[in-house]
Order: sequence, then C-alpha cells, then structure tokens
Amino acid sequence: MADQPATLTEGLDELFKPFNRSDQPGLVVGVAKDGKTIYRRAFGLANVEHGVANTPKTRMRIGSTTKHFTGLAALLLAEEGKLDLDASIRKYIPELNPGAGEPTLRQLLSHTGGLRCYIDAGFIADGHVVHPARDALDSQVRQTVANFPAGERMIYCNGGYNLVSLAIERVTGQPFETVMSERIFHPMGMPDTQSIPSDMEIHPGLAGLYVPRDGSWRRGIFVTEGLRGEGAMVSTIDDMLRWLAHLRSPTKIVGSAESWKQLMSPPTLSSGFKAAYALGIILDTYRGVPVIHHGGSVTGGQCQMITATDQALDIIIITNGAPANPDDLGNKVMDLILGDEVLAPKSEPVPSERYKALIGRYRCERSGVVMGLADTDGKLGLSILTGIPAQLSETAEGLALPFVKTVVGDFVIKETGAAGELQISDSGNPDLFQRLPDTPPTIDDIAPRLGGSFYAADLEATATFERDGEALELHLQGPYGRSAWKLEPMGDETLAMTFKGKTPWRAVLNVSPEGDGISGFSITSLRTRGLRFERQMA
Repeated sequence: MADQPATLTEGLDELFKPFNRSDQPGLVVGVAKDGKTIYRRAFGLANVEHGVANTPKTRMRIGSTTKHFTGLAALLLAEEGKLDLDASIRKYIPELNPGAGEPTLRQLLSHTGGLRCYIDAGFIADGHVVHPARDALDSQVRQTVANFPAGERMIYCNGGYNLVSLAIERVTGQPFETVMSERIFHPMGMPDTQSIPSDMEIHPGLAGLYVPRDGSWRRGIFVTEGLRGEGAMVSTIDDMLRWLAHLRSPTKIVGSAESWKQLMSPPTLSSGFKAAYALGIILDTYRGVPVIHHGGSVTGGQCQMITATDQALDIIIITNGAPANPDDLGNKVMDLILGDEVLAPKSEPVPSERYKALIGRYRCERSGVVMGLADTDGKLGLSILTGIPAQLSETAEGLALPFVKTVVGDFVIKETGAAGELQISDSGNPDLFQRLPDTPPTIDDIAPRLGGSFYAADLEATATFERDGEALELHLQGPYGRSAWKLEPMGDETLAMTFKGKTPWRAVLNVSPEGDGISGFSITSLRTRGLRFERQMA
C-alpha cells in the first residue's frame, strides 16, 4: 500500500467508514488494479458475541457468486464427455416430473429452464424453517408444472443450479464439495475457499452470519441444509481477487478456451431476445464501461464480485450482516478509482410526472402476474408483484427494466392505445396487462367467498383463510412449518400477499370463482408462477 496515493486510500477508507465499528457485524473488501492488490481491509465483527473482529483473512459466504464456479465445473465435465450441457436434466435426474418440462443443463445454468425454485416454494409454505438437505430434490420432484416453457423467458432459479450440482455428483460419483475442491479450488490456489452445504456446520476462520432484530442481532441460518452449486461457497478476499485476475486472463489454469467462451456466452431465447446472463455470470456495463459481475445473498450476508475488464479493475465485497449494499458500494468504488474521465455520465431517472396518468397496478389475465407503475420521490419505478419499485429507464423500445435489476424477466413497457391497458414484454414475449381498480374491493366484499380448506400437491401444503376484524390472512401448513400472509384486495379476484415476518416477501393470490365461493386459487411469487391450490372436499 506504500506506493498507493494517499487520497485514493483515504477515499476508500471514508467510503467504508460507517462499517468500521466494534459493536456490529461488518464486511471485508478487496480491490486490485492491473493484478496488484491496492486495497485490502476488514471492518466490523466476525463474531458479535465474543467481540472478534473481521480481518482480511476472514472467510465468509459468497452466496450466489458461487454460480459461475458451478457453471465452470459442469463445462469441465463436458470436456471429459461426462456431461452434455444440451441434454435434458432428466437424463441425469430421471425422477423429475416430465410435466414440469425438459430443460437442458445449459438452460438451467442461464435461468431460462422455466422450473420453479425450491427455495422460493419452501418460503411460501414453511416460512423461515430450515429444510433438510433431501428436500431440495424432493421439492423439485413434486413439481408438475413449470413457470414457463424452457428457453422462452428468464426467472432466476436456485433450484436449477441445485439440479446441475446433483447431475455433477451422479456422473462423477463424488460429493459436489469434493468435485469443486479437486477440480477448481486446489488447482487455482484458493486454499481458503470451500463449498459448505449447511450453516449448521462449524469451520475454522468462518465469520458468523447475523440479521438485525429489535436493536440486537440474531444468527443468520439459511433455509436449507442442502446448498450446493446455487450458493454454498465460502471464500476470502485474497482467494477471490486471485480468481478475478484469472477470470480476465487470456491464459487459464483450469478449463479450455472453448469452455470459457461458453461460460461467458449468454443465450438467445426463443423470442430472439439476447440475454445478459451467461452460465452463472452477468455481462453488463456500468456507466459505459464493460463489466463482469455477480452478487450473492444468504441469511445474514451479501457479496458482490465485479471486474471492469478493460481497466483490469477487480473488486470483491463480502458482508456478514453489516447494514450495507455491496452492489452500490462496488459501484462507488469504481466511481472513485476510474472517475469521470473513464466513466460515462450517470443516466437520469425517468420523471414520474411524465407518466402520471399510467401510475397504478396492472394484471395479466394469462399469467396472473401483477405489475405496478409507481412514483418514488418523483421518479418512475416498476413494482413486480407489489414489491419495492425499481427505477425504469427510457429506451427506443419503451420503458425498460433489465433482468440484472430484478433477476426476473427483462421488461419493456408500452402503451397500447386502449384505456387502462399496457403491453409489457418479458424477454421479448409481449403480454397485455389490464389496470386494476384504483379503489379496490374491501375485505368485506371478498372474505365471505373464501371459506374452506385448500391443498397444493406441488407444495404438499394446506391453506385456510382467516378473518380477524379488519384483517384477512392466508395461513399455510407446509411439510416442515407454517407461514402466514397478510392479504390486501386489489381486484375482484386478485389479492396482494405480504409475509407476516421480518422478511418482506411478497406475492399475488388469484382466486377462481365458483358460485358463491371459490374452487381454488393460485399463488404467483417472484420465482414461482401459478402455484395451484384446490378446495378440499369436506
């Protein structure tokens, strides 16, 4: 660090100063330029209860940043003729229900396979309960319907990566963790990197994970003990900087040039739409500069890995509970180091005043998906399934929200000319959305129709509607736990769902009217579409 300009080091120290505390979990940061580490710092506590500080050698979970390592492992086995990435996943896992589709391994690795996500399904039924390792496969075997036909659209799916990991285990006859260590981590010289399937395990040098609660902290335990290639890795900033340098290098220690080309090649969907997500990695731009990146999130931790390839700038930020957004921090590091001389001006947000007449909620009859155009401090945003609005941009095609902002779909919004109607294209597939009433029905209007008990075979869960004064709730009993959701009417047949807990999960419930009641309903969440519940006969 001696030859590093003090102003840059001080600028980075100032950026991360809010996390330099001795009373809360923190983060670790590594920055390299032209292959040389220029910033290596740790902030906050690795262990809150014992007051143990993070250090640059502290190991932390990197969550979904794991995914491109999994993609590379699959490609290495393809080189050996042990895996065919263009074969159906059912070639390797035949117990999967064919009714849920026949996605290829390559489609699963690019989130275009269409399968429902087992983690999302488990959240819906069981809430925060930790699922046993076997449930990752059991849940996916139960699914009889897909979110969409393989290759048509994009929805981020952890389950697809879990299935590819199982395929890797079956063709090698080794645990996934062993495959990753022997074929990638050890050859790459990443001694502190490991695949660990459960937060219940104890490992040397590994930071605790923490979530805030009522002014204090609770342990972060992820909701499955069966993590594999979707997000099981732990690493250090040193190991990850070594990996990022390798990622940019034309000379590879592991894998052929053809395998790396495939790893970095996003798919073209059936609509002709060219995606930005390759095999576990995102090819993007930041302020006009080409970047390769992927974030990660676990219960009590987050990660962002980013490299500006043309500038040979590598950044890794990993948290274990600090109140930080690693994506934003990574961008600010690039702002500070590259500056306005290299980076293009930041794009201006779309003023909501210009689209004031369109602000409201809209529902697609075909899919049951609800979108909303919303005003956030004078800026126009798109909310998906009543979630927090994401900032839109204006393009020649229409108002746009790319996949990398929400990891579901790649949306373009246009007016159709018909009153109360929008066309919203998802990865090149247009759907019509009708405006929901600005004054929705009341709970008194809807609740009398919702009596009885309902069952979803794909979820192995029962459901009942509960009325408590002015509140209406949906209570679910899943295989391992219970969940409760607050319901808010949005239309005669559509209700918003908000999880009654610390995590702000959101979904939409669409009922199927029958006489004075309903025959059933479906739940559509961010990563699970049309999950059907049928009325149980008395």
